[in-house]
Amino acid sequence: MGDTNGQVVAGGNGQGNRLDQLYRPTDVLIDKETDSLIICDPGNRRVVRWSRRSGTTQGEILIDNINCSGLAMDDQRYLYISDIDKHEVSRYQIEDKNGTIVAGGNGYGAGLNQLNWPDYIFVDQQQTVYVADNNNHRVMKWNKGEKEGIVVAGVNLINNQTTTILLDFLLLLLSPSTYDDSLLLDSLLNTTIKQKYEDKHLHVHEQINTTPNLETF
Repeated sequence: MGDTNGQVVAGGNGQGNRLDQLYRPTDVLIDKETDSLIICDPGNRRVVRWSRRSGTTQGEILIDNINCSGLAMDDQRYLYISDIDKHEVSRYQIEDKNGTIVAGGNGYGAGLNQLNWPDYIFVDQQQTVYVADNNNHRVMKWNKGEKEGIVVAGVNLINNQTTTILLDFLLLLLSPSTYDDSLLLDSLLNTTIKQKYEDKHLHVHEQINTTPNLETF
């Protein structure tokens, strides 16, 4: 606390694909068991691990050929990774390069068994996966072992008609007081857009100015 200067703990050697470089990293988590950082490195299509021990000069590749965006780890140290090329989230054992699909995996789309550009993810103690489904402007909840997800944010019923709330930015947190599957969402914007479908085309229907709020589901 109180430091005014940061310290480079991974990369820092310019853009590139060497093991001492990163290229547009998007997410990072700490693996306490190995005291290391696990990093999404999508510019290099890989997930890498960097030791936090002093003297570390390069990382190691955990998974390659993946356009990762988000990372999460559950209590059993399974690693969850969102892949924006395959529109899916997969679960991996550490050191295993072959994962198991736990959300999406049916091509891009808006069906309940699909994702479209899955971004940040969160996994709770029941291994329920929450996904910020970027291009579908919604948050999906996938219970363990299910083939379809549940929309938990991004769809409302207004006047008995389904309308979509455009979520431009989503912040996902698990309630620390209950540790259940309550989801906290904050759009962090002042504009909510109600949309409707007509002839399979999406049209902006009405714009309402609101204040940012934090809702618990």
